[in-house]
Amino acid sequence: MHYIQRELRLSPYRRGFHLITQDIIRALPELAMVQQGLLHVFIKHSSASLTINENADPTVRGDFERFFNRAVPENEPYYQHTDEGPDDMPAHLKASLLGSSVTVPVTAGRLNLGTWQGIYLGEHRDHASGRTLVLTLHGS
Repeated sequence: MHYIQRELRLSPYRRGFHLITQDIIRALPELAMVQQGLLHVFIKHSSASLTINENADPTVRGDFERFFNRAVPENEPYYQHTDEGPDDMPAHLKASLLGSSVTVPVTAGRLNLGTWQGIYLGEHRDHASGRTLVLTLHGS
């Protein structure tokens, strides 16, 4: 079994949900050599998240953003962690709800996602810098 690990620095994205599947694939040309394995993707930030969901209809991304903004609103009087702005604590909560990693099977040199699935970056800050992912590919 072989292991490959590298970091991928994403350019800054605006707040919302962004498909990053192709960025990940481009960063791992070794993926084509793996017949059977796993890809683990971890984000090194506590105010952004990763998730897998429907990748065909762009309205899904807007629906995600609207849902999470309503579920975790800004400017709640009970937030104490507010030094970095009104989007800071809600961003941490959203990241905890969605998670900091995804794991995808690799089969015959490709990510074995469903037909309509893609990997999303959930950017929960208004003015975030680029994000860093750790990609760990293992398989044979």
